Amino acid sequence: MFQRIPYANLTDPQWEALRPHLAHAAPQGRPLPDLRQRMNGIFHLIATDAPWREVPPEYGNAATVARHFRRLTQAGLWERLLQALHDLGPRHPLQSLKRAIFRAARRAYRLRGLGIIVLSRRLGFIGALPGPCWLVADPDLSETLIRLQLRQGKNLGRFVTKWGKALRNLMGMVGGRPNMSRYLRLRMA
Repeated sequence: MFQRIPYANLTDPQWEALRPHLAHAAPQGRPLPDLRQRMNGIFHLIATDAPWREVPPEYGNAATVARHFRRLTQAGLWERLLQALHDLGPRHPLQSLKRAIFRAARRAYRLRGLGIIVLSRRLGFIGALPGPCWLVADPDLSETLIRLQLRQGKNLGRFVTKWGKALRNLMGMVGGRPNMSRYLRLRMA
């Protein structure tokens, strides 16, 4: 297990800053007694490149921690935390978890899809993108290009012949790379 970013268990101020964003009950309504330990397990694993099965035993069952990460992701936690990081001041205790939250958002991308990329780009959090920014899709640019094409109206044919190659290149950039090498993804710290 290679550690990508430094990590220590959540401090009391970090936990108090993080707790309002978390659900305190399971979907069945049962309270979660070891919520802090699960979050420590999630952040510990996020700091590495290891798979979920390698969660250390002191954080609980690896399958439980992974399931909790998936539930938090489906509930939109990482988007809320990105928005909170943007809205809160630079001295807020949640800011000390910024790199870990960015790495969690990158892992959550596979479950949440394009929405987390759009939010990361709009907030200016390039570190939360699941790859280098020039290889990741840019939906805002695609909307701009579509508006540009629609504005041409009757002259669309002339527009396409004049700007066809550049337009194809831009549209390719908008869509991002469908497959990014593991090397590139792992280079993102």
